[in-house]
Amino acid sequence: MNIGEAARLSGLPPKTIRYYEEVGLVKPSRAINGYRNYGDRDVHLLRFLQRSRSLGFTIEEARRLISLYEDEGRRSEDVKSMASSRMAEIDRKIAELQSLKRALADLSERCHGDDGPDCPILEEISGDRTGR
Repeated sequence: MNIGEAARLSGLPPKTIRYYEEVGLVKPSRAINGYRNYGDRDVHLLRFLQRSRSLGFTIEEARRLISLYEDEGRRSEDVKSMASSRMAEIDRKIAELQSLKRALADLSERCHGDDGPDCPILEEISGDRTGR
């Protein structure tokens, strides 16, 4: 099948599929005319990549997950360790976002939001505590 059909079946845009090929995650065969020829295994792999990326795994982590998936002698603890590391990173990002939200809430509360020029939000962003 061509890249358009592979894109439709995998739910990924052709540009992403070409990128995955460029970084060596998928290796479709080539027809005599040079066009990519995707098989069922390629589409399965593309779906696997789409799902792993949607769970927040990086390209290199997705590469490792593919390797583990294809290794019948894999240890599930290796996969669980990757998932645990990803969850810890997500927790770190959530804490960072919550801190940002608290800072913005504080600034928003201190801003009068009227037709006057004073704005603690802009003062904080500019680093100017004097009002200009």
